[in-house]
Amino acid sequence: MKQRILGRHGLPVSALGLGCMGMSDMYGATERSESLATVHAALDDGISLLDTGDFYGMGHNEMLLGEALAGRPRDSYQLSVKFGAQRGPDGAWLGYDARPAALKTALAYSLKHLRTDYIDVYRPARLDPNVPIEDTVGAIGELIQAGYVHQLGLSEVSASTIRRAHAVVPVADLQIEYSLISRGIEPAILPACRELGIGVTAYGVLARGLISGHWSKDRSSGGHDFRVHSPRFKGENLDHNLALVELLRGLAEARGVSVAQLAIAWVLARGEDIVPLVGARTRTRLAEALGALDIGLSADDLAAIEQAVPPGAAAGERYNSQGMASLDSERG
Repeated sequence: MKQRILGRHGLPVSALGLGCMGMSDMYGATERSESLATVHAALDDGISLLDTGDFYGMGHNEMLLGEALAGRPRDSYQLSVKFGAQRGPDGAWLGYDARPAALKTALAYSLKHLRTDYIDVYRPARLDPNVPIEDTVGAIGELIQAGYVHQLGLSEVSASTIRRAHAVVPVADLQIEYSLISRGIEPAILPACRELGIGVTAYGVLARGLISGHWSKDRSSGGHDFRVHSPRFKGENLDHNLALVELLRGLAEARGVSVAQLAIAWVLARGEDIVPLVGARTRTRLAEALGALDIGLSADDLAAIEQAVPPGAAAGERYNSQGMASLDSERG
């Protein structure tokens, strides 16, 4: 497995990470045995970076990972954990809480669920508008000094917020959506990260399956599937976006690879400081994603891909209005 570094002074991780959210939440029903087998397969294939959140399935995802990782040497994998999202018993989203006392309590639960003594990268899932970022990262800095956390991460924040946080505690990496159809980080956020030596873990590299090559207009999503509420998966937006996928399919078939592999390879080619997180929920999808590591894209290949899907080509926002309102990253 190829390695990349999270941040200028960060930790070495696998060039692809495994995003585990979908094994517990957001994308409908899953099979526990297949989820565990997929985590095991990822580790056996050299993926070391595992991403989760304490609110994914209200602790289910962390406990699933804790079970999957039992018996594995702790130094053979890295855990990236998000906190702060508040949810009701019905699963409703209630806002964010990144107060120092709240995050220290959240970490205590995460350590128990994950059966570990420390978290490699700990990050607020979103900016809490009621808590200065300096207070949040300052508290994480205390956890770093105590040995419970090794690196500070951020998620979906603006360049200005990144700078404020980094001035208090060095930031290892920013987790943020980045794909062929979600390129909002390129004007300001990505340059700021590179200036400060901060890595990027890119989630949504397949736009939640939309640009995987496996989604179709006739595919239905259950009520517990996030995509039911996603503007990009609705009506004329979906028609438009799937037409983009067909353009990518032609390019992928000409190279003898899948659409998903081409889309992941594009993110890999954006810089050695970017680590794509693939949200594979099955061993089949994991194997497909790993194939992207063997694809070398030339300047001509990249130009052809970006001609087919230029910046801003997608129809629809990446979240509904409530979700978009929570994104500090969308405010510059």
